[in-house]
Amino acid sequence: MNLTETEYSDANADDLSRDGSIRIHTPQDFEGMRKAGQISAACLDMLVPMVKPGVTTAAIDDAVREFFLDHNALPATLGYRGYKHSSCTSINHVVCHGIPNTKPLKNGDIVNIDVTCIFEGWHGDTSRMYAVGTINRKAERLINITYESMMLGIAQIKPGNTTGDIGAAIQDFAESQRCSVVQDFCGHGLGRLFHDAPNILHFGTPGEGEVLKEGMFFTVEPMVNLGRPDTKVLADGWTAVTRDKKLTAQFEHSLAVTKTGVEIFTKSLCGFDRPPYT
Repeated sequence: MNLTETEYSDANADDLSRDGSIRIHTPQDFEGMRKAGQISAACLDMLVPMVKPGVTTAAIDDAVREFFLDHNALPATLGYRGYKHSSCTSINHVVCHGIPNTKPLKNGDIVNIDVTCIFEGWHGDTSRMYAVGTINRKAERLINITYESMMLGIAQIKPGNTTGDIGAAIQDFAESQRCSVVQDFCGHGLGRLFHDAPNILHFGTPGEGEVLKEGMFFTVEPMVNLGRPDTKVLADGWTAVTRDKKLTAQFEHSLAVTKTGVEIFTKSLCGFDRPPYT
């Protein structure tokens, strides 16, 4: 077993600077993350009837911002490293960090909507895929493979397992379905910080990486492509796309390592886990 040398620290014992250590959280911290996670999950639930042909991603972004403010939360992405929007909207071959704009969605599009709220200092980070109108079979299949990949990775989470176990489960399933896993982006620790240690790779080898311990908070957010895994970032500095322009999909949950397994903070209370959302 090849494990990295990692420092684990008390999440409430130091300041809010990223120092490379993995923070271990208290039961009280879990309650804060539950609240933040449910606001973000409810936001994505709210968008279900809105995502349809003719609607712009700018209008979706406005709805996200208003929803968060109405729930006494703030959109974490607004102003983050100069980003000017409250969500990321990634359409078709856009892997992640798609910027909302005034171009209407079209029938057959698939779109990932990624939102993060800050509530009472805690970050709830989550994304889901949406089908715009009637989508074709290959898009539907990709969405299902991506969701199953994420859930298989999450199923590996328990004390004593490693981040490599998560990545291997995701990669093995996606590649068994003749898809590829993006390796240029990863999940991350979070809590009172938006992005913290550890990095959660969506590929890897069982038994390698960081050891999972009770109280760790992080995201699992695989991006799965129909074609090759290669990506590039456009001139805007944010939008990442597949180099071969083939479809890509992503799902994301914020979660915690518990004494016996995992708790998902951003699960939909409406059962809107993956399309079709009925």
